[in-house]
Amino acid sequence: MNAPTTPEPPVVVIGAGPIGLAAAAHLVERGLEPLVLEAGPTAGSAVREWSHVRLFSRWAELVDPAAEKLLAPTGWVKPDGATYPTGGDWADRYLQPLAEALGDRVRYGARVTGVSRAGRDRVVDSGRDEQPFTVHLLGPDGREERLTARAVIDASGTWSTPGPLGGNGLPALGERAAADRIAYRVPDLRDPAVRARYAGRRTAVVGSGASAFTALAHLADLAGDEPGTHAVWILRRGLSEATYGGGEADQLPARGALGLRAKAAVEAGHASAVTGFRAQAVERTDEGLVLVGEDGRRLDPVDEVVVLTGLRPDLSHLAELRLGLDERLQAPTALAPLIDPNVHSCGTVYPHGVNELAHPEKDVYLVGMKSYGRAPTFLAMTGYEQVRSIAAALAGDREAAERVELTLPETGVCGGAGLFDEPETAESGAGGCCGAPATLRIGAGASSSGGC
Repeated sequence: MNAPTTPEPPVVVIGAGPIGLAAAAHLVERGLEPLVLEAGPTAGSAVREWSHVRLFSRWAELVDPAAEKLLAPTGWVKPDGATYPTGGDWADRYLQPLAEALGDRVRYGARVTGVSRAGRDRVVDSGRDEQPFTVHLLGPDGREERLTARAVIDASGTWSTPGPLGGNGLPALGERAAADRIAYRVPDLRDPAVRARYAGRRTAVVGSGASAFTALAHLADLAGDEPGTHAVWILRRGLSEATYGGGEADQLPARGALGLRAKAAVEAGHASAVTGFRAQAVERTDEGLVLVGEDGRRLDPVDEVVVLTGLRPDLSHLAELRLGLDERLQAPTALAPLIDPNVHSCGTVYPHGVNELAHPEKDVYLVGMKSYGRAPTFLAMTGYEQVRSIAAALAGDREAAERVELTLPETGVCGGAGLFDEPETAESGAGGCCGAPATLRIGAGASSSGGC
């Protein structure tokens, strides 16, 4: 009598956002069994936190091909590919239906707290690659669980760990004490309570990417209705035409338009720029919050501060795995040179897959925004290509895994050249041209196009 066979463990995917769900769809297409663990209560929980933001990629660029095949038998109606959804639209009309099509392959309220090799901490060499993975998690009731996985794809993103106000990468002195007056997301000014917080007040917007552009555009719109509303745009670099991105030359037109809206806010007097300013401290005074720079400058008081200085990966649950990460970007070492903002501006990063995403620990992959570490240039289409390649590799189809099946849009005016955080270069107009292209977290207001 033959002994019963033990089913192969699933491929665990961390995060039910756009890239995590796409990973699951590609795995299913390849005949592999995924298990998606989502910390939040719904698909796209992080996306829903910026539901008011309109993406600056069209629907045609936001639906993964394998996901579309999985959705087709369900009666799902594909949105008009030429239109631009909000984050809420993306979650409701695509991510949630996709999660429902995957059925019980998606678990909600499952927060991953650790990943390791079964019976091996990161020190042990013996038999390491032959061991499956152990995934520790907390369920919705707080109960601890331990699962077994044949591979792990971490698509948990970077949304939960925004960058601080401090110019040295650490919180500025007094930043924590002033937390009630500091936000780290683009304000949703449709919410009456949020609108009241910023109406008729001076708000410092710290950052130079698309999130900052979006906040400036929102506050400029508010200034038209609420006299006294003003934004103080704080940049660590200089201000030039290059600051606003590709403009009309951008092959993602809504992305270019977003930069032009920020420029219009400055030219209309709704925002004033402070350049070459790296915050060291924030002081609470009777007149408001005073930002103090590393060079000793003290800015005029503001009522609120919106810090949009990028995001960074949470790697704490991967501490027992042998990851190969760049020491600056915290991105996979083979990928980091391709996305380094000290060298690359928007449009100069080419599609990549399993080879660039591999780690010393076999069959572990960081994908989506998380794969980019602290780099700000991620596009949804890039993530879809990443997981297509990884699923092919896990299925043993190396030829397909190493084949590029994606062409990314460029701005048409980018050349790299080390603009990142360099005031002198930016002001002279030398080198590249662009701020950060679309990411999974940013865009313009729901009244116009922006992010991803």
